[in-house]
Amino acid sequence: MSGTLGAKVQNRWSVAAAGVVMQLLLGTVYAWSVFKKPFMAAHGWSNEQVGLAFTLVILFIGVAAAFGGKFVDKAGARKVATLAAILFGLGTILTGVADKTGSLAMLYIGYGIIGGIGNGLGYVTPIAVLVRWFPDKRGFITGLAVMGFGFGAAIMGQIAPFMIPKTGMVDGALSITEAGWGLANTFYIFGGVFLVALLVAAQYLNNPPADWVAPAPAKKKTAAPSVVSVDLNGALKMPQFYILWLLLFINVTAGIALISNLSPLAQDACGITAVVAGTVIFITSLFNGLGRIFWSSLSDKLGRKGVFMLILGTQIPLFFLLPQIGNVAAFTIVACYILACYGGGFATMPAYAADTFGSKNMGSIYGKILLAWAAAGVAGPILMEKIKSASGSFKMAIYVAAVLLAVGFVINLLYRKPGTATSTEPATGLKPAVQS
Repeated sequence: MSGTLGAKVQNRWSVAAAGVVMQLLLGTVYAWSVFKKPFMAAHGWSNEQVGLAFTLVILFIGVAAAFGGKFVDKAGARKVATLAAILFGLGTILTGVADKTGSLAMLYIGYGIIGGIGNGLGYVTPIAVLVRWFPDKRGFITGLAVMGFGFGAAIMGQIAPFMIPKTGMVDGALSITEAGWGLANTFYIFGGVFLVALLVAAQYLNNPPADWVAPAPAKKKTAAPSVVSVDLNGALKMPQFYILWLLLFINVTAGIALISNLSPLAQDACGITAVVAGTVIFITSLFNGLGRIFWSSLSDKLGRKGVFMLILGTQIPLFFLLPQIGNVAAFTIVACYILACYGGGFATMPAYAADTFGSKNMGSIYGKILLAWAAAGVAGPILMEKIKSASGSFKMAIYVAAVLLAVGFVINLLYRKPGTATSTEPATGLKPAVQS
């Protein structure tokens, strides 16, 4: 570690706490559906026009995470996290400017591109750092970190509907019909909070020293042989890389298709108000977070492959069931489980990757796997919007997502773990990749 602060941060749980705080604030992006109808009502923008902002932010989160991971490996976690804080805070503030000026272009640039890049850089940094600090608790620690990402939407989804005024047509003109701070001010406030809090958290994110080893009690718990670390080029030559990429893509595509329209979907299906729908988002977002720690911790006991079989397989019947539900309680229960599986896939995948490729080059390798998030961020919302436009409802899009999950279940069956440091030939038939 370098610098005065770096020398002080020797307790790995302090690093973990900073990572959780960063993920918590970044995860507010998943409450986007709360803002869809207010933007549409305020400016007359279409569902697809407003939805494109969310598509862009997920795309740039994935792209930034993919290419930002290698900078965590080389430049250091604190520098990347600091840049992430500035960009995400600025992007959120510019979203307020977009509302103030009625500019779709500014919405896409501020929220989608600038905010998305900051979010992606911030997302990958704690993950890449914490798998190095916690080699004995990979599943648990990555689940703990990204659990915050799920909880972030819960906070935003509960608070934002009370901060934003309702708008509507009064005597043929657009008018505020209920007191509130407005979209612009809401984003200004959150942008300032994000900027300051993320900058503070960033200063506590550091890679462990080169000679650092896990505490002795933790090392005793590590029964499995260590995996041979491969570099990015080695990982790209292994079929396991593409299996993991597809698993993440499919699980995210299905989940994000629901998340991106959860508020309007709940309102339309169950006949509830935007505030009640915000409560649905709050509850389901809690399960998005809880599912991350549950499934990732379970993967330390059952194995990553087994957990992914459960995550993918158990969602399939629920996606077929969801469009038939008109009761808000039943709708919320099913959505809670789906989001728990969605979050669980995110939380388990870093450990899946570290088990497969080693943790030394985790930033660059897992960053490239996160390109699946970027691709899914485009595919999921577009799937929903296009099918809804063609059919008049979200029902068929939900069914397509169920079929995708079934495909992912089959793909996961094909995974075989590569050889470890104590073996001479991996189970896949591949020779161990170059040790870095």
